[in-house]
Amino acid sequence: MMKRSVTTAFLLASSLALPAQALDLDQMNDAEREMFRAEIRAYLLENPEVIMEAVAVLEERQANAQAQGDMDLVRVNAEDIFNDGHSWVGGNPDGDITLVEFMDYRCGYCRRAFDEVHDLLENDGNIRFIVKEFPILGEESTLASRFAIATQQLNGEEAYKSVHDALMTFKGGINEASLSRIADTLGLDPAVIIDHMNSDEVNQIIAENHALAQRLSISGTPSFVMANQMLRGYLPADEMQKLADEIRTQ
Repeated sequence: MMKRSVTTAFLLASSLALPAQALDLDQMNDAEREMFRAEIRAYLLENPEVIMEAVAVLEERQANAQAQGDMDLVRVNAEDIFNDGHSWVGGNPDGDITLVEFMDYRCGYCRRAFDEVHDLLENDGNIRFIVKEFPILGEESTLASRFAIATQQLNGEEAYKSVHDALMTFKGGINEASLSRIADTLGLDPAVIIDHMNSDEVNQIIAENHALAQRLSISGTPSFVMANQMLRGYLPADEMQKLADEIRTQ
């Protein structure tokens, strides 16, 4: 074993000192190539932790590359993400950090994140929050988003927030009858809202949100943008708060 380790160390050290073409297996004869491969294999079998170290380095590099790529996407699409002129804005409108959520009313993790985001906004107090209607889970999702957007366009921001909250906690099936009951409960005219659900104005908002999500490589919900960073998936409030605190120190 001592002889093998010494030989392997010699091969590895020698390879570092040689020009790149000298390491080309095609330039070795069959005996040299087999010896080189055997020694490398033996070294890895005797030191398997090296493989795990290499995997860890690779994963870190891939994560860093993904994060940088996401930051570039946010930078290029910043105006549409943070200032589109039609998405509902809550939290602290003057907050030092903006959190954007792409959500679907029929998404279980969006419903789970609903309370988490509420707690984050309440406890932090300095986060501007934007909701992007992004229905991707079928007809009921689309109906719910159309109803929420139509409510916003016809009745304003407070009415939208009431409908949004009601839809996020609603447990039944989404159809015109259930949407009408939600509107009645909130003191809104269901017939007017439902009539507006398939308007060009509503279609445009949904189309723009889908196009933006595609540019950001968002295919699932919930997906968040916090400042210049993408958060792809559900995160509890404490983890989002930790990220917000880190962003503030940058």
